[in-house]
Amino acid sequence: MLDEARHAAQREGDFVEFYAAGAAARGEFHCSDCGYGVTVHGNLPQCPMCACTTWEPADWTPFTRARLQA
Repeated sequence: MLDEARHAAQREGDFVEFYAAGAAARGEFHCSDCGYGVTVHGNLPQCPMCACTTWEPADWTPFTRARLQA
């Protein structure tokens, strides 16, 4: 299901930037392997669920949280 959501959100020619564990970052990220989500205000960790070391930024809009709470 998670893979379907990722592919539906991507259009041809879209570029997803990945970040490595240990990189300075701020915001919400998802593990590129298992989809586990973290909020970071420092350095990206190794994924605690699968030990993957690559992260992709979560899609963010000012209305993301409002949509989840509705």
